[in-house]
Amino acid sequence: MAITAAQVKELRQRTGAGMMECKKARQEANGDMDKAIEILRKKGIAKAAKKADRVASEGTIAVEVSPDYKCATIVEVNSETDFVAQNENFKNLVEKITGHISTAGVESVEELYKTTIDNVVFEDYMKAEIAKIGENIVVRRFDKICVEGPGVVNGYVHMGGKIGVVVAASCDKEEVCAAIKDLLKDVAMHIAAMNPKYLDEASIPAEVIEKEKEIAKAQLEKEGKPANIIEKIIPGKIKKFVEENTLLGQKFVKDDKKSVKQIVDETAKAAGGSAKIIAFVRYELGEGIEKKEEDFAAEVAAQMK
Repeated sequence: MAITAAQVKELRQRTGAGMMECKKARQEANGDMDKAIEILRKKGIAKAAKKADRVASEGTIAVEVSPDYKCATIVEVNSETDFVAQNENFKNLVEKITGHISTAGVESVEELYKTTIDNVVFEDYMKAEIAKIGENIVVRRFDKICVEGPGVVNGYVHMGGKIGVVVAASCDKEEVCAAIKDLLKDVAMHIAAMNPKYLDEASIPAEVIEKEKEIAKAQLEKEGKPANIIEKIIPGKIKKFVEENTLLGQKFVKDDKKSVKQIVDETAKAAGGSAKIIAFVRYELGEGIEKKEEDFAAEVAAQMK
């Protein structure tokens, strides 16, 4: 199939490989992006694809943590322009939406739009706010993490709403939960910065591990390593993959001599008990949304006619 310059450019941006290598990989993969990345990785040309390297839409991400630190809500609300996203009316609207979601007991955006807020249906409420602000606004997604029994949650918003994280931990007693509450905010900051793909090794799908083994084997064969040596090297590569891609395995951003798990274990032990991170959610504004690129000068010129 014919490969466009834009397709080659996108692959180059996501892998750092040369233009010709990207073109050949795209052709070999019949245009499939993920397959092309895999081809380049097997050749040792590209690093692992970063899923977050996608065009972002405008808007903001908000996080609300309950006063007892037992529930945390994370919401992404999209707007058409960054101008509106910085507007106080928009910020107040997002705060109200987040508070409503935290108490509404809904599990989907569809359910949310059928709820009642300020004595009106949420969908109609949003239409009125859109008319007031003068731009289309959409609640794109939300998640809520709550803990039962001894447990604690916390959250963090980075870069004025570009990235948001909520994280939860279970504890053997409430005193330990209180002791690790502030640490959980630091862990949420770590998640924002390091973007772990999985919680721990058990969370990684078997097929992902097998694919990494396949890629590592192809790279080592390309380097001319004999089969018996390859079999000895692969476990170490998989161990490194697990450490780099799991929250508990990653080196803590505030102390790179210890893993996140070690930091949590030590803090809980100092408080006389134990704790374990059980879940996290990380949102990056606009991830997965393809935003239409506009020629601003042409747009202004067109409006002046």
